[in-house]
Amino acid sequence: MALRCDLIIRDATIVDGSGRPGFRGDVAVEGERIAAVGDLGGASGAREVMAGGRVLAPGFIDAHTHDDQIVLQGAECMCCKLSQGVTSVVVGNCGISLSPMRMASRPPAPLDQVCAPEWWTFGSFGEYADHLRREPPAVNALALIGHMSLRVGVMEGDTQRAATDGEAERMRALLAESLAEGAAGFSTGLFYPPSKHAPTEEVIAIAEALRAQRGLYVTHMRDEANGVLDSIAETLRIGETVGAPVVISHHKCAQPENHGRSRETLPMIAQAATRHPVAFDVYPYTASSTSLAARDPRPDVPVQVTNSLPHPEMTGRMLADIAAEWDVSLIEARDRLLPASGVFHNMSEADVRRIMAHPLSMIGSDGGPLAKKPHPRLWGTFPRVLGHYVRKIGLMDLETAIHKMTGRTAMVFGIADRGTIAPGAFADLVLLDAATVKDRSTWEDPVQPADGILETWVNGQSAYVHGAGVTGARAGRLLRRAA
Repeated sequence: MALRCDLIIRDATIVDGSGRPGFRGDVAVEGERIAAVGDLGGASGAREVMAGGRVLAPGFIDAHTHDDQIVLQGAECMCCKLSQGVTSVVVGNCGISLSPMRMASRPPAPLDQVCAPEWWTFGSFGEYADHLRREPPAVNALALIGHMSLRVGVMEGDTQRAATDGEAERMRALLAESLAEGAAGFSTGLFYPPSKHAPTEEVIAIAEALRAQRGLYVTHMRDEANGVLDSIAETLRIGETVGAPVVISHHKCAQPENHGRSRETLPMIAQAATRHPVAFDVYPYTASSTSLAARDPRPDVPVQVTNSLPHPEMTGRMLADIAAEWDVSLIEARDRLLPASGVFHNMSEADVRRIMAHPLSMIGSDGGPLAKKPHPRLWGTFPRVLGHYVRKIGLMDLETAIHKMTGRTAMVFGIADRGTIAPGAFADLVLLDAATVKDRSTWEDPVQPADGILETWVNGQSAYVHGAGVTGARAGRLLRRAA
């Protein structure tokens, strides 16, 4: 009997997420899963899409996001991801998660720049998970629990010190409870003021909860600049001590004096990976973005303001120009703008390319969805890799790039039956034109959908169509890490 299904995508160049060469064929979808792959000339679908040789890939998995809030806010808010072909996001990064702590008042930076004050209402991860079940997101979400959120809540804002043993134990218990309720791991942001006073021993004490649940340790390291090697050593010590796989967030060598040091960091990480699971994500830009309070400005690192609560009119302007206009120092201008966020042009292109091309890398956007004028990575990361670094620069081939966005990410985070095109896998898919795909998001006009991303499906449902936007489908779900 001929196969009948909900959807058939015909005559596609199938790049299946494994890194193997693409091949021509058809993909059939029934319900939320892929039913068949190959020559399906005898099959029929309620809807049939003629790919005409264009690339069909697994939906991209964004390894590093701050989408904790916007996944709760409906399909339109996720256009920044769906328009890139992203179907799954990892939330709760850099030590910042919306649960398991309620915040009665505005949390300190950078928590307030990632999630708006009125959204800090989840007293447990179970409450956050229940919200996603009641009101499904437009994309799938895998969630981490943030050390910074735990610290601010448990220590009642008194974070400029080490936690007491009792406080660390309470944080460990909250993490353990969250992992049992479906969280995938523990993230830290030891660079930021609410966590920088936490000694390594505090982090290890809390992270002990990961051992029983086989959770991940994911970190925005203590120092990505002068102390990057010491920070990598600290990160590896934490992960190895508690037996947790390690993910280094948005690996970089920041500030001009450290440009080129990826020649030192990458061999160090690769050597560690021979004895313990270690991976890292990277975004395809030479500028970072975070709270303006995170780092003192300096003349040799241009900073663009992406958001300012007291001075929203300064959004999009360069900090140096604002300081000159106000006739004050860079630091005083920064302080007047707070609470605020910005873009820091502090990396080298050679390091970005070296890190991205490394076999241990994954692609993550690290976008700031609340910024009025966000870093272009929020809308452009994945098409920029495909259009600029694959097609234009030739840094890697298409199959390798897609593997870093799909199969590799699924493997590192333990996401079962995603990141691949194979019978039985969930039908998270993206149809793209490899000849035209490119990012359109710019520093001047960052809120721009990409070219060449033709259609995105989440769990078998069409979620985005190029030129028409999001469909309104909310077919996503909370993902759990496979044991």
